[in-house]
Amino acid sequence: MLGRGGHREVPAAEGVGGFPPWPKTSGLKKQHSLEYWLMVSLMPGASGEGAEAVRVLDGEEANVFFVPFFSSLSFNTHGHNMTDPDTEIDRQLQIDLLDILRKSKYWERSAGRDHVIPMHHPNAFRFLRDQVNASILVVADFGRYPRNLAFLGKDVVGPYVHVVDSYLEDDPPDPFESRMRSSKFCLHPAGDTPSSCRLFDAIVSHCVPVVVSDRIELPFEDEIDYSEFSLFFSVEEALQPGYMVGQLRQIQKERWILMWRRLKNISHHYEFQYPTREEDAVNMIWRQIRHKLPAANLAVHRNRRLKIPDWWSQKR
Repeated sequence: MLGRGGHREVPAAEGVGGFPPWPKTSGLKKQHSLEYWLMVSLMPGASGEGAEAVRVLDGEEANVFFVPFFSSLSFNTHGHNMTDPDTEIDRQLQIDLLDILRKSKYWERSAGRDHVIPMHHPNAFRFLRDQVNASILVVADFGRYPRNLAFLGKDVVGPYVHVVDSYLEDDPPDPFESRMRSSKFCLHPAGDTPSSCRLFDAIVSHCVPVVVSDRIELPFEDEIDYSEFSLFFSVEEALQPGYMVGQLRQIQKERWILMWRRLKNISHHYEFQYPTREEDAVNMIWRQIRHKLPAANLAVHRNRRLKIPDWWSQKR
């Protein structure tokens, strides 16, 4: 599915125990490649300093089980337009995966609650999502998921992989007046779901994001306060003629510089790379997964002794 063929490959991913490198010419497929970078972080020699996840070979030692299924890449490769006959390949891969999982004693032991499945593309795993709704899902947002399948208390919101190059030499004497990337504010309207890659392109460009989305959820929000470097508007506010522009014009230079500095300080949290680095995007995601484990373990332990399945949620 990576289509290695004649593509130039990413040098940073070479030599990972034979794991295929991510191709440079993948275009917009890159924005949902989170699943690839999580997988490659578990390969021998891939974990750098500050690694939040260490692979073990004995399932009895594992705290969580990563399911290495590239659901976003599968959707983008097999029937991306959703009417192509090739989309049946995507469906069959999901059927095959479920067959493998259901034969696993570890899946059966927890009903999949301690398994991690990336579904970052809004249409990833679209045929059989309801069969893995107990697992910890890594998603871009919750725009196309019913609440009985994915929600913030169980699942992890992961950032898009930015598609613009990071701005690494952003130290002008007066950033407000002279930057090579001259935009001070970058508009981030919702895409066909509440989120889009535009936010993360803005962050690594150190351009203050202007977010227009009523239902967006953001990665790592228990650790990062987005209001320190972003501006938020409701759709209703954005539809008022002149309102947003008027608000932006009131932002003083001193406040903008504070937001710009904060962007520079946090942008490393949105970098996907090999080998991983402390508190980069991959390690931040693994840390978020660890935060979900107490609730997953509680559900597993309760389920083992309950005689009446989840009586607490029944109407009384």
